[in-house]
Amino acid sequence: MDQSRHRITLLTRDGCGACRPARETLEGICREFELELTCVDVDEAAAENPDLRAEYGDRLPVVLLDDKEHSYWEVDEDRLRADLSAG
Repeated sequence: MDQSRHRITLLTRDGCGACRPARETLEGICREFELELTCVDVDEAAAENPDLRAEYGDRLPVVLLDDKEHSYWEVDEDRLRADLSAG
C-alpha cells in the first residue's frame, strides 16, 4: 500500500496523562512519513459514536492505523514505522 494512503488516528481523552506524549511521538512519525495525524477525543465523539468510547475508552491512548487498532497505552514506534514502510 502506498504510504500516502495510510491513515493514523490517535484516540484520546481530555486529561489523559499518556495521551500527550503519544501525540508528540505520532506527530514526529507522521512528519517522517508525510502523513496527517487525526486526533479524536472519545468523550466528545461519544455524542455521535458511543461505541467508540465503549470499545477504546479504558485503553487510551489508542493508535489506529488505517482504522484498525495498532497499539494502546503507548505508541509501538518500531512496529508502526515497520508497518508504514512495508506498504
